[in-house]
Amino acid sequence: MKKSLVGLFLLFSTSVFAQPTVREQFEKIGTVQEAQKYIDANAPLKPALLYLTKGKDSALIDKRLLKQNKGDIFSVGYVTYKVIDTKESISFRASYIFLDGGSLSPSQVDSLKKIILQKISEGSSFAQLSDQYTMDGNTTHGDTGWFFGPEMLPAEFQTAVQKHKTGDIFFVDVPDKQWHYIVKKTFDDDEKKEITVLRSNGR
Repeated sequence: MKKSLVGLFLLFSTSVFAQPTVREQFEKIGTVQEAQKYIDANAPLKPALLYLTKGKDSALIDKRLLKQNKGDIFSVGYVTYKVIDTKESISFRASYIFLDGGSLSPSQVDSLKKIILQKISEGSSFAQLSDQYTMDGNTTHGDTGWFFGPEMLPAEFQTAVQKHKTGDIFFVDVPDKQWHYIVKKTFDDDEKKEITVLRSNGR
């Protein structure tokens, strides 16, 4: 009788210890489809997919999750989380005055830059100055709208805007195209992050 009880105990303990932990199972999950299979197979653990957006989801755990990177796994109490996917983007907005170095000499470009900066310091509005001086025919008073990526504006333009603070006025030159910009950064950068998280009871 004693032997049979010991045997049963060993059999039971082996099956318990052989069961992979939630973390071990999460380590093998890399896609939403794989996460859904886990959810379907582990209903007692109340698993679920969470879709969170930076700035929108503000619970403490949501904020912590939004700081994680794709593939990160961590536990809080008896609940385990894995970030299955992340989407991040950053957009910028500025106003500009475009000076065409193909039509103007370098000294003319420099002279116009000084005149425009002087008028800004005397209180002229950037929008009015853009209407007066810009050489690309834009009809937005120089406003770029929200933009991201070099397909919308030159990479040098975006890099310079990203480096400056809202309200800064600065020059951006694109030498190989002879393009010259006087730029005012008009808004803080708009950072977006969306994540998909697998959540499950257990560790």
